[in-house]
Order: sequence, then C-alpha cells, then structure tokens
Amino acid sequence: MRVIGIAALGTEPPKNLVEKASVFVRKLSKTCGKTVIAVGGYWGLMKHVVDLALSEGIKVLIFPPVEKEDYYFPEEAIVVRTGLGYRLRSVALVKTSNILVALGGEAGTIQEIVTAYTEGKPILVLDETGLSTDKLKTLAPYIDARKTAKVEYIRDPETLALRACEFLR
Repeated sequence: MRVIGIAALGTEPPKNLVEKASVFVRKLSKTCGKTVIAVGGYWGLMKHVVDLALSEGIKVLIFPPVEKEDYYFPEEAIVVRTGLGYRLRSVALVKTSNILVALGGEAGTIQEIVTAYTEGKPILVLDETGLSTDKLKTLAPYIDARKTAKVEYIRDPETLALRACEFLR
C-alpha cells in the first residue's frame, strides 16, 4: 500500500487554500492509482481534504490525537486510534507514510515536515499558502547539513500531485 501523508492546517483555512487543496486531491485521484492518504485529524483543512478524497474514491487513514479520538469521523475513513497526543501521533502518521505532502499550515505542519526530514522521507510543500510553512523555503532543499531528505516547494497544486505520484512509482 502506498501512503501519502498530508500535513495541513488544523484550523479553518482561507478559501483559496481549500481550492488549491481540492485541485491537489482531484489530480491525485486521477493520476496516482491505488493510493491512500493519511492525515492527523478531521478538522480545518484536513477535513476538506478527507471529505474530497473519500468522494473521489481515495482511501483515508486518520491519526487523531488521543484528546480527539472520540470525535466524529466519516465511516468510510480508517481511524487509527494510537492513544498518542498531538506531537507523537504526527510521528506515527509520518512513519506510516511513504512521502509527506504539506498543503500549508502552522507549527503542527512544520513539526510533521521536520519529522519526515529526520526520518528521510521525501517532502513536498505547497508554496505560497500565506501560512508559516512558506517560511521554511529559506532552508530548502535541505533543512540541515545532514541532507537526510530533500524538501521541494511547488506552487501549482496539480504539479504537486503529479510529483507526489512520481515518488510513489
């Protein structure tokens, strides 16, 4: 099973970011074949991604933090109740994924990017979101001197999806 980890804003996103995420998910569904996406919750931008992915026939894994494991989740999604808090559930999400795609976010999304980097996972980041993840671009293509994984910033959500699919082949 090929898993794309999706790191995304956990609060209500701006409309333009929802549109970019929608373009990304639709392109994934048409291009990647049998793919699973994994997210860290069902709120904020992640909820938009999950709902669209499920409607497009993409399987979804949700890794909620223990504090929100009893929230409502769509029946079609596979909910992985790890019993871990916010930070550690992000580690489980990243370790489960073959690649991490960040669709824009704040500290939690940045933490998932750094975790993927330290784990040597390929990382693709949607550029020009207006969120804090844009600031990491100054460190690209590597976060530090170890160069454990390449971080690519891509402005176009369709290109982002195509690149993610390339990594999975």
